Amino acid sequence: MLDLPFNHTVSLILITVIISLIAFSNQKVMNRLIFWPPAMQRGQYDRFVTHGFIHADGAHLIFNMITLFFFGSVIESFYRQYFFDLGFVLFYLGGLIVAIIPSYLKHKNDHRWASLGASGAVSAVLFAYILFEPWKLIFVFFIPVPAIIFAILYVSYSIWSGKRGNSNINHSAHLWGAAYGVIMTIILEPRIVSHFINQLMQLPF
Repeated sequence: MLDLPFNHTVSLILITVIISLIAFSNQKVMNRLIFWPPAMQRGQYDRFVTHGFIHADGAHLIFNMITLFFFGSVIESFYRQYFFDLGFVLFYLGGLIVAIIPSYLKHKNDHRWASLGASGAVSAVLFAYILFEPWKLIFVFFIPVPAIIFAILYVSYSIWSGKRGNSNINHSAHLWGAAYGVIMTIILEPRIVSHFINQLMQLPF
């Protein structure tokens, strides 16, 4: 167990669940918080963050929050040493913002496009975790998969699905969130690169 004075991961999960549940039953709340590019012209820049605290449905919410729960505390223990104990919270919110920017630039004049969910930030957390534990098993639909193998499959699938463009999932946010998680962690701790390579060389089989 991690000896943390106050778990920001659990706090983010609780806040996200509460706001998502409210939005499920209140369309006005959903419409105000969702990432909708034309709203930026009205100065509603808070949507760069608020879209990450609402979800399309229960399955979307549960999947993101379970992933955040299992990997968030590990990354939180690393990031809390920065920015006066708020490092993980800032890292997470930064993931929401950075992950959605490319989509915003692509769709900023599209009134029919919108995005929601914490997937960008959760991807940042997950891929930062993979830098520390590349061979750790991740359970994908109850199937154990080494983290590094999952990363390769995840990126490949996101690129492929993004090019097809026939789903309501914002794969771009997943990819940019993952890239942000890796790059930001390396910037703060360059030694993680050698650690990652050394871990990769230590094959568990």
